[in-house]
Amino acid sequence: MNKKIVILLAAFAMCFGAFAQDAVSYQLPPKEVADLLLAKPTPDVSIDSQGEWMLQSERNSYPTVEELGQPEIRIAGLRLNPNNFSPSRQTFINNFTLKNIKTGKEFKISGLPANMLAGNVRWSPNEKKIAFTNTTNNRVDLYIVDIATKVATKVNKKALNVVLGADLTWFDDNSIVYKTAISLPSAAPAKPITPKGPTVQQNIGKAAPGRTYQDLIKTPYDEQLFEFMATAQMVINRGGVETPIGKPAIYESYTLSPDKKYYLLEVLKKPFSYLVTASGFPTSVSVVDVTGKLVKEIADLPSAETRPSGNDNVQNIPRGFEWRADEAATLVWAMPLDSGLIKKNVEFHDVVYAQAAPFKAEKQELFKTKMRFRGITWGNESFAWVSEGLAGKQTVKVSRYNSSTKSISTLFERNTTDAYGNPGTPLMEKNSFGKQVILVEGSKIFLNNVVGSSPKGDLPFLSLFDIDTKKTEQLWRCSEGTYEFIVDVLDAKNLTFITRKESKTDVPNFYIKNLKLRIADMPITAFTNPYPALVGVTKQKVKYTRKDGIELTGDLYLPKGYNKEKDGPLPVYMWAYPREFNNAADAAQVRGSENKFITIAWGSPIYYVTQGFAVLDNAEMPIVSKGGDTKPNDNFIEQLTLNAEAAVNHLAEMGVGDRNRMAVGGHSYGAFMTAHLLSHTKLFKAGIARSGAYNRTLTPFGFQAEDRTYWEAPDLYYKMSPFSYADKIKTPLLLIHGDSDDNPGTFPINSERMFAAIKGHGGTVRFVFLPYEAHGYRGKENLLHMLWEQNEWLKKYVKEAK
Repeated sequence: MNKKIVILLAAFAMCFGAFAQDAVSYQLPPKEVADLLLAKPTPDVSIDSQGEWMLQSERNSYPTVEELGQPEIRIAGLRLNPNNFSPSRQTFINNFTLKNIKTGKEFKISGLPANMLAGNVRWSPNEKKIAFTNTTNNRVDLYIVDIATKVATKVNKKALNVVLGADLTWFDDNSIVYKTAISLPSAAPAKPITPKGPTVQQNIGKAAPGRTYQDLIKTPYDEQLFEFMATAQMVINRGGVETPIGKPAIYESYTLSPDKKYYLLEVLKKPFSYLVTASGFPTSVSVVDVTGKLVKEIADLPSAETRPSGNDNVQNIPRGFEWRADEAATLVWAMPLDSGLIKKNVEFHDVVYAQAAPFKAEKQELFKTKMRFRGITWGNESFAWVSEGLAGKQTVKVSRYNSSTKSISTLFERNTTDAYGNPGTPLMEKNSFGKQVILVEGSKIFLNNVVGSSPKGDLPFLSLFDIDTKKTEQLWRCSEGTYEFIVDVLDAKNLTFITRKESKTDVPNFYIKNLKLRIADMPITAFTNPYPALVGVTKQKVKYTRKDGIELTGDLYLPKGYNKEKDGPLPVYMWAYPREFNNAADAAQVRGSENKFITIAWGSPIYYVTQGFAVLDNAEMPIVSKGGDTKPNDNFIEQLTLNAEAAVNHLAEMGVGDRNRMAVGGHSYGAFMTAHLLSHTKLFKAGIARSGAYNRTLTPFGFQAEDRTYWEAPDLYYKMSPFSYADKIKTPLLLIHGDSDDNPGTFPINSERMFAAIKGHGGTVRFVFLPYEAHGYRGKENLLHMLWEQNEWLKKYVKEAK
């Protein structure tokens, strides 16, 4: 039988048989590992434009599994709390503190809600107030902090509806716009025991390829429930009085015009799709006045079901509606000139239009782009930053649009994978409308590169770019031995900025930096090390070369007090994520910095450096096109093997890694990589694969950067499916997956079927299904148990391997 048919049949028809179940209660990893996970993170920081007040936001580390297990509706690609008209999975702020930067004095804010679960923080236009939402079991409320009095006050009467985004918009310094619920949660439609009939979908002769989305609408009842949950009323709150704006609707978004005379509304409407998420539902685009009265219908957009497959293809409809930030009330949008098909041989692929209030004149063409239009950032009448590009060719071009001369000219063009050639992004300022626009000084703009990739590692920089001559003057670059970048502008003319700085031994903190006076940086935070267990752990950026000459890097962590002459080679845990490149030069570039302070997230492999492992994190796994008509994935497995061999050989040659005690792991596409390495190489003693996709026929219209469909390249889909080689996986593999994975493509069935396939062929495999977890894990007990599972696996099959 044809192998491609075999994999399809196996994927959809394989049954588990009798599982060997382990009755496992939640376990705890070693104390050093648990303490690292549960360490309270340093606060987030938000600073006003004058550099006078700083808001510090504190968060708890992780919610409990009980919190994750609260009632949840999964519908239209959303996960909602049925009791309070809000998303069910959020990361909340638990405390606010105000700090006066000039005096260094910190202030507690009174009036904060008990057991606060805050989010959606917004400064008022004059930056004298701060709005935020607070979520409780049965409603979402709006609070405003008065900075002068340091008091927080609840200002809403009706509960907010934030199902489709909070959309808090300050109308002026004393008025704020938001959406409210129109019913009590208890009024939700009841699910009928007996449906009216079957659910039926059909397509009559029209191509409608689609991604493999999760949590979609599946029944007429789901349609009713989505409409109930998402319908909201826009209101404006002035001094505690809530005045309706227009009528209730399913508002996907609303944006206020710069002159504050109009709203741009995007409203979802029926028929709701069973194939795409809410963001792809039919949409009405219109302009209304500030009372909600219709001014003009702008567009009536169909469902995204008709979007052609392929990363650079778009629907043949207008898209990207927005207000022009440097004019009073001008709408801007793009339209394809190639019917949405990028392969069509035309000189220009997109055109950008504008239409100004009162929206009665014909739309005006601004410019055309030769690649797919990606967006525009406004500056002034003589300068706007226009982006266009092609994902398939990994190319981006930035141009200057001059409104006064109606001309467009190229500023630069580069590969999106060329990290060294990235000039950065423009610094912004508020204009007379209070909108963020590019800061333009004569013919020059500031470009801020917060990564600053270089052969010496990441060294962020700030430069001055002349938009007439296209010449660049570098004003500042991070000093070697540290990692520092500009986060905000205080006074551009006097070159005064706020930066975030760290080093191997210094915790990230914020500073005021003056590049003109060259005085010492003024610290404005004093955060301390939340990870004492990592003190003494060493980190270095290692460089090595694979057999075909492509240079690779990784971040190597070695245990506290380790001495290779005395202690010898260590067991190794390698963690990676493959990425596609169209050329070898970009693939070989150094990424990351060895001078960052060691921080640790829930999914990090660094925990195990405390357990006697050498950890190679961010091990580069480039998949490079061989040129011509070939694409990166045409040699995926061969290149994956080259990458892994190079890393293993280098660590062994350094004398820090024991070639016979190495493990490999990854999350999502990294899990996919791990399964391939175990089936095609003998380099590793064990593998850990979390939330992966192992059967590419389950994502038949493309995956990652691959935009060929299964039917265009069936052999590729077979070869790139680790499921095809499950019979070859004899190296112990730990599979972990959240039972509520929400990521397109990584359905939990991937791990279920992979486990069954390996088990069926006598492999050593363990499958851990984490309750209530999505693609990223959050529950405290689940995370501690995950770390225990990984530690036990690494200890048994790698560290103590014979």
